[in-house]
Amino acid sequence: MLPSLFYCNFADKIIKEMNLEEKLVQSVIKTIESLYGQTVDAKAVQLQTTKKEFEGDLTLVVFPFLKISKKTPEITANEIGDYLVKNESIVEKFNVIKGFLNLSIAKNTWVSTLNAMLADDQFGFKTATADSPLYMVEYSSPNTNKPLHLGHIRNNLQPQQAKKEITW
Repeated sequence: MLPSLFYCNFADKIIKEMNLEEKLVQSVIKTIESLYGQTVDAKAVQLQTTKKEFEGDLTLVVFPFLKISKKTPEITANEIGDYLVKNESIVEKFNVIKGFLNLSIAKNTWVSTLNAMLADDQFGFKTATADSPLYMVEYSSPNTNKPLHLGHIRNNLQPQQAKKEITW
């Protein structure tokens, strides 16, 4: 198994690169304003990647909105989730675990996002500037006069994965 440094979660990268998280934050702000008649700051909207043991793509922490809603965490989360599913095309479904609202991003949102990535020839590339950090990736060169083993494969693959992570 590769070290966690080289672990890449593709969905997390898409969410960040295509501003899905920012779109969802704006949707939550609009939802709170519509449901409870009060505006909230974008900093109050806390989105996290949903834990693997739960269904969903992003998790909204509902606790900051309890003073506004004057309801329990479960009721507040259900109201926000219902509103998002009915009024925002980005959210397909939701589930509530205590004070956490797990949101599933709609499949058509994923498809349109991936199509936009595919259409953009420069997606994933960044132009180097004078302030860009320099990286050195060291590649292994095993002694070919000795038998190769799994350690050699690992040492050959790690720099390749590091290069992919840096260039993403």
